[in-house]
Amino acid sequence: MSRNRESNLKRVVGKRQPRKTLMIFCEVTKTEPEYFKALKRQPWVRDVASVDLLVDTSRGMESVPTSLVPLAIKVRSQDRDEGNEIDEFWCVFDVEWPVNHPGLMEACIKAKNNGIKLAISNPCFELWLAIHFQDQTAWLDNDHACRLIRVLDKSYSKKIDGTKYMPNIHDAAKRAEDLDKLHKGNSTVFPSDNPSSGMYNLIRTISEK
Repeated sequence: MSRNRESNLKRVVGKRQPRKTLMIFCEVTKTEPEYFKALKRQPWVRDVASVDLLVDTSRGMESVPTSLVPLAIKVRSQDRDEGNEIDEFWCVFDVEWPVNHPGLMEACIKAKNNGIKLAISNPCFELWLAIHFQDQTAWLDNDHACRLIRVLDKSYSKKIDGTKYMPNIHDAAKRAEDLDKLHKGNSTVFPSDNPSSGMYNLIRTISEK
């Protein structure tokens, strides 16, 4: 674990008032970290939900599910050994279409067996961004999702202004939950549940006091 991450963890667990803490591991793009930075600044996260978020992007381009999940498992184990108090560990990653991430199912099983929660977007995180603005029930690949978000967010260029999305975050969570129900009703199972995003489960966890 890097020195910076160690100091961040110590700051989290050293707060005077006990707080529910989450550590989030995400794929290395400019999009997800900018989104989570904006999320952390929201009053309902900072002051009401009592949640701390740590976004880990330390693995460079290796941060795919098959390396991201083992990293989360390793940090979770270290956290337990050191007697720290991180409540939940989350990995945020994409399915990717037309070609899925290699080792996707293996990573999901490993996460489940080791207490790591997942917020997976299918096909990609841009789908989650898009449903901040509108419904999306038709299948789409990565390119289509990126073209869609360029239309909806005219400033999009793989680095977003996360604050632009925050007013609609609960609308996005509701749309993602509805997509989940739609796939279950159609007996569509992962990773064929395109479009979908497990980000709503993460938002729900953050919202819970």
